[in-house]
Formats: sequence, C-alpha cells, structure tokens
Amino acid sequence: MTLSGLLLPDARSASGRTLRGLLVVFAVMTLLLAAFPAFAQAAPAAPVVAPPAAPVTPGVGDAMDRALGQLGGGEAPLSLSLQVIIIMGLLTVLPGILLMMTSFTRIVIVLAILRQALGLQNSPPNQVIVGLSLFLSFFVMAPVVSEVNANAIRPYAAGQITSTQLLETGGKSFHAFMLKQTRVKDVTMFAKIAKAPPIAQPADTPFSILLPAFVTSELKTAFQIGFLIFLPFIVIDLVVATVLMSLGMMMLSPQIISLPFKLLLFVLVDGWALTMGSLANSFVS
Repeated sequence: MTLSGLLLPDARSASGRTLRGLLVVFAVMTLLLAAFPAFAQAAPAAPVVAPPAAPVTPGVGDAMDRALGQLGGGEAPLSLSLQVIIIMGLLTVLPGILLMMTSFTRIVIVLAILRQALGLQNSPPNQVIVGLSLFLSFFVMAPVVSEVNANAIRPYAAGQITSTQLLETGGKSFHAFMLKQTRVKDVTMFAKIAKAPPIAQPADTPFSILLPAFVTSELKTAFQIGFLIFLPFIVIDLVVATVLMSLGMMMLSPQIISLPFKLLLFVLVDGWALTMGSLANSFVS
C-alpha cells in the first residue's frame, strides 16, 4: 500500500467533519434570521422620548448676542470679523474700568508697599501681586457684579429692557459702590474744578466728577494703609541699626540682619491673612 493510500481515509474524514460543521453553522444562522422578524413583532422597540429641556436662564452670552444683533440692524447678525473688532475694542476698555471703578487700585498699591516694607525686591513677583489683587477685587466686587447681573444683564438678555436702561441700571450699582468709598472733600474739589452746579443728593453726583474723586480717595486710603504697614518694619530696622552701631559694625548693612527678623515677625503674626482680611474689610461700610 502506498503512502497516499494511507492518508486518503483521514483526509476524507476531516473534510467530512468540516462540511458537517459548515452545515450546522448555516442552519443556525438561517433559524436566527427567520426568527428575528418574529422577535421584532413580539417586542417592538419603545419610542425614544427626549427628556424635558431645562429652563434656560439668560446670561452674559445672550446679552452679548442681543447687543450684536442690535448693532447689525436686528435683521441679520454682524459678520464674524466685525464681532471680533467690537469685542477687541471692549477688551481695551476693560483695564480702565478695572482700575478706575473697582477696588483693584487700593489693593495692588497696598501689596506693593508691603513688599517694599519687607525689604524684598522681587518676592513675591509682580505677577503674584497683580494676581492677588485681581482675585481679591473679584471677592470684594462680587455683590456689585451679582446685582448688575440680576438687575441689568439678565433683563436685557431676555428683552425686557433696552440697552440704555441696561447702562443706567448697571451704572447705578457701580455708582453706589464708588460713592461709599469716596470722600466728600474730593467730590467737592472736582465739582469746583468742573464748575458744576450744586449737587442736591450724593446719588446725583455725575460720573465725570465721581470717577476722579474715587480714584483720588483710593490713592489716599492706600497710602494711609501702607504707612501703618511700614511702621513695625521701620522699628525693626532702627533697632538693628542701633545694635550694629553700638557693636562697631558700621560696615555691615543693617538690611541683611533686619530682613530675617522682619520675615519672622510677618510670619508669626500671620501677616498675609491680616493684610488680605484688612483690605477686604476696608471696603465694608
């Protein structure tokens, strides 16, 4: 018997098993395809019901869209390039508003004076000083911004008030905040310079007089706070300089010796918490 004769029965049996396996798979697939329509009819798919939409509260974005729509004539929105130009123009005005109408001026000046009183040149750096002043200003101005958002921005976005009423209502909140922080002497001085008519009530003070008076008052208050911060550190410098002079160490700089003591005193009294808390409380009236 040859070698091919010995292998032929095994090959036939293997091919038979393969053929039977394919027939079984084909039968199972046929049964599933035949049964699928029956399953579809027996258990129809439930209709997909969209959940109810949550009520949308108009905000700053809606107010901006409405303002841009009004600039475009109300019929068609402005093109993207014009919208970018308008927004970039508004961004150039924001630093002036931030400096002149909020608590930022007082806070950043006091923190800069504190760094100078400690005798530190670049620690904390300017970015940290500006960041602390910015976020503390957000904290102080939060009630005013919330009032403007509730009374001006949301009604304007909902179409309940006009753009003129938006500016008037929003300006009243900032006007009241600045008026509380402004000295009467400063308002009187700028009113005399502008030769304005007598002001019957403080609320009738125009922005053209209130803005420079507010900035002047903020600068004066900031330097007063800075003077009080400087006093304990000046005492430390005087004590260290006197001790060095008595020891005959006139060539040794007193700042090198006094700086660790000033830092130690500032840390022991929790100076950062006291400074930030005092600045925030200075706007509460």
